[in-house]
Amino acid sequence: MLELIRDLWGFMRVRKKFWLAPILIVMLLLGALIVLTQGTVVAPFVYTLF
Repeated sequence: MLELIRDLWGFMRVRKKFWLAPILIVMLLLGALIVLTQGTVVAPFVYTLF
């Protein structure tokens, strides 16, 4: 996992694609939100956002 992050950072740095960083961060946060709320009472409220 750490190697993947290092490769992504290297790609963004070399190709000057820093605009990808916010997109990747938002995708990771949304994925973590869905995974963490999967079995809780909050799950129905999270799924209404999508």
